[in-house]
Amino acid sequence: MNDNIRVRVASTADVEAMTDIHTKARSAYYTAGGMVAEELGDPVAWERRRNGWVSAIVSPDMTALCAESSEGRVVGALAMGPPKDADVDASAYRQLFQIHVHPNAWGHGAGGALHSAFTDWVGAGGFDGGVLEAWEANAQARRFYIKHGWCADGVRRPGPGGADYVRMRLRLS
Repeated sequence: MNDNIRVRVASTADVEAMTDIHTKARSAYYTAGGMVAEELGDPVAWERRRNGWVSAIVSPDMTALCAESSEGRVVGALAMGPPKDADVDASAYRQLFQIHVHPNAWGHGAGGALHSAFTDWVGAGGFDGGVLEAWEANAQARRFYIKHGWCADGVRRPGPGGADYVRMRLRLS
């Protein structure tokens, strides 16, 4: 983990920063994947993402984390909890629902620190591993997850721009 990044439990005071990071990261990877990022300024979509972060923070079943720079600025956000797909054994797996890092902080350790926090949480809970979905056209995210040991498990669902979401798994044990 990068010594300049601190991961902590998110609070409702972090929601605006988390939503901003989510919006900017999402815009950057959708644009890189070939889509026009018109949603960046859409207040309805922004509010939907904001409500999602509030839900993750206050839910008794979910955990939301923030990555902070050494200056105390939130540069990354993560949401995790029980798997949403019925075919994933909830007694063995936890789901990494979202991990976003501000594009200006890419490559500086925030994503790795958040990922380590996820694997620590999974291991501490006695689970075998994790599950997530990655947008097929987000090559940067897929490289990140593969580097950290994740493998596609064959499950896909339609995503934006004609590219599927690909489910991936990580086995810790």
